[in-house]
Amino acid sequence: MARSNTPGKQSTPADWLRLDQQLCFALYSSSLAMTKLYKPLLEPLGLTYPQYLVMLVLWEQDGISVSTLGQRLSLDSGTLTPLLKRLEAAGLIKRQRASDDERRVEIFLNPEGQALKRQAQDIPPQLACASACSLEELSSLTRRLHELRKQLSDAAANPTSPQQE
Repeated sequence: MARSNTPGKQSTPADWLRLDQQLCFALYSSSLAMTKLYKPLLEPLGLTYPQYLVMLVLWEQDGISVSTLGQRLSLDSGTLTPLLKRLEAAGLIKRQRASDDERRVEIFLNPEGQALKRQAQDIPPQLACASACSLEELSSLTRRLHELRKQLSDAAANPTSPQQE
């Protein structure tokens, strides 16, 4: 049986309905706190947090398809298209049809988008400092969250009925 946070006390099924016991809420509220921390750091770059994520992917690999970008960011085209339109209007990217397949749209950084990478390089160390964690701790946590995301994605793709105890 799982243990509660109180030493010497066994948790009950009702304890698992407490908000502070919910992994989903811990992840959600941490995500909100992280996004709030990013906001003032991204303002000088003229980027929102979702736009920053798009730029991170493009700084890694310029000239990728919209579908590949969507897969990397776990975003559907309905969410991604407005982001890309705003980045294009800001002069940071350009979208163009692939020469070998007109159905595929590829995204390329403009010189302004490439130059923005230099300004963004100060952001990760500032976030690391704000977390009060060592780089090793952050790396370990990131790795574990990637593993958790994969396990949850796999479970969602292959649902099975829960086992009764």
